[in-house]
Amino acid sequence: MFPRYRLVGFCGLPGAAALGRLGTGDPGKRAAEAEKVAHSYAAGREPLPVLELLAAVANATAGPDGAYRSRTPSATIRRFHHLARDRRGLLLLNIQPGRASVLDEVKALREWLVHPDVGIALDPEWEMGSGQVPGDTYGHTDGRELTKVARYLSGLVEAHDLPQKPLVFHQVAPSVVGDESALRPQPGVALIKSADGIGSPGMKRGTWRRLVSDLPDGVHTGFKLFYEEDAEGSRLMTPKEVLALRPQPEYVMYE
Repeated sequence: MFPRYRLVGFCGLPGAAALGRLGTGDPGKRAAEAEKVAHSYAAGREPLPVLELLAAVANATAGPDGAYRSRTPSATIRRFHHLARDRRGLLLLNIQPGRASVLDEVKALREWLVHPDVGIALDPEWEMGSGQVPGDTYGHTDGRELTKVARYLSGLVEAHDLPQKPLVFHQVAPSVVGDESALRPQPGVALIKSADGIGSPGMKRGTWRRLVSDLPDGVHTGFKLFYEEDAEGSRLMTPKEVLALRPQPEYVMYE
């Protein structure tokens, strides 16, 4: 996957505009827009458009199974998989696990993950411990848990003779991902650490430096932008400014 491609796209869920641009307006138009934005980030690489669809969404209420998350229907995932394929791009299935097991949520998406153009994105700030409620506090993961997910994906890649599969983990603060030294790259899996966080260009550069200053070996970088929140009281960073970050982001995602 790297260094051939640069991944660029939108995240979201239909009917939930607050969760990202992918959930606003006509999905086909959003997919076309993501492809156009991806080309603005090429900078010597092949642009690969990405649709990052929320496949498990954290909730403030427990729900029937007490997991504080709801799963996106298969029909919606299928629709966005088709849209990604139409654009020769990737579908990333984003997991906000609530109190559910992260690995169980990944395994529940197996029917999609056996396709060559589907990967996983994890939002560990929404991974709650016992007694925690999404929205009240930041959640947490660690290098060992991320390695377990990568190992599972690696097994699918080997068993089904698939191309390298992306595993993104978004990180809004240092506390959200602990013991990163325990993270072990796995064959057939491209690990991508995506720096999250809202703010002005200066604030976002500061967050970037904090989160990527001690990057584990074999981990690639991603960067997240917010169309509305970043622009409140400031402005959205330009592709040129994003590409000036070091190390240069290999995945750029807009919410």
